[in-house]
Amino acid sequence: MSEGEPDKNAAVLQARLAKLNDALRAHDEREAAQASSRPASNGNSFGRAMSAGLNVFSEFVAAIVVGALIGWQADAWLGTKPWMLVVFLGLGTAAGFWNIYRIAARKALSYEEDKTPPAGDS
Repeated sequence: MSEGEPDKNAAVLQARLAKLNDALRAHDEREAAQASSRPASNGNSFGRAMSAGLNVFSEFVAAIVVGALIGWQADAWLGTKPWMLVVFLGLGTAAGFWNIYRIAARKALSYEEDKTPPAGDS
């Protein structure tokens, strides 16, 4: 082993370390740029939750009320008191639960899309 070989290895290692340091710094800068371009979602999370909750509540109550009104009016026209009211109240409740399911599925899908990394990252 010659005396110049350890110096050569040290120089190669230093060059590799500098190259790795530059790559890491560039990656950190890209991450910071992407993070700053994304909208901040933590600041208004309570407002979003309240909005989603009120949306679910109004969809559910509206479906039940519409079902009850249709059933009540059908009973008045057909003289079948209270059977149409009961049937349409049940259908309205089922429609309300279906609306809640659709809203929750849509929210879950948008949440999963937010959690996936952009296409270029690994």
